[in-house]
Amino acid sequence: MTEAVVLSREGPVAVVTLNRPEVRNALGPEMVEALGKVLQSLAEDPAVRAVVLTGAGSAFSAGADLGALRALRDATPPENDADSRRLLALYRAAATFPRPLVGAVAGPALAGGCGLATTCDVILAGPRARFGYPEVRIGFVAAMVLVFLARQVGERTARELLLSGRALTAEEACAAGLVHRVVPEEDLLPAAVRMAASLAEGAPSSLALTKELLWHTSGLPVERALHLARVLNVFARTGPDMREGLDAFFEKRSPTWPGP
Repeated sequence: MTEAVVLSREGPVAVVTLNRPEVRNALGPEMVEALGKVLQSLAEDPAVRAVVLTGAGSAFSAGADLGALRALRDATPPENDADSRRLLALYRAAATFPRPLVGAVAGPALAGGCGLATTCDVILAGPRARFGYPEVRIGFVAAMVLVFLARQVGERTARELLLSGRALTAEEACAAGLVHRVVPEEDLLPAAVRMAASLAEGAPSSLALTKELLWHTSGLPVERALHLARVLNVFARTGPDMREGLDAFFEKRSPTWPGP
């Protein structure tokens, strides 16, 4: 059986490839479990400084596995809850991954697959990429991915995408703020690796704490968000990465990060 997820390395950058092109990298139970395990192992590997997430074949991920969808038709509420918990755990693991996560989307990213792309910190897309949430057209609700989408593009844009179910082109997704850059398809993966490598130049603790602060302050009242920011700022200033960063700055050299 083909591995559902393939892992390779480009220096400090790990490239994670969804590898079920025959089903357009659908997020079936096997894929969800395999990707979750890979992300967990990479989060625990200090040599990995950034990650690129991409898909093999013609699609990034077309969403739910058709077999799993058929099974859901007669699933009980507890079975649906268990399935939702597994998928939510994957989304949370991707969204809170402690290093920069760059999405390289060459083809369709739809439904749950679009939700997975939306959890990335930066998304680069090829000209053939499409982004959409068609759940309402088959009686579903894009419930969990709604939370991530609204955080990324704002509620007004999210409303139109979620209620219409239409797919955006790469250029439309870029204009909406979902995609950061559209690049030629032949340069998509190299550009994503270069972007990830550039992001990896930051201090590991600074990158992790920045992502954590973004995660926890979204939607908080301003005063609570500022309080959390102040506490985290003090913590960051007393860490070894800060001391190394300042030493390197004053000594006019590249830093050698000790990490968190």
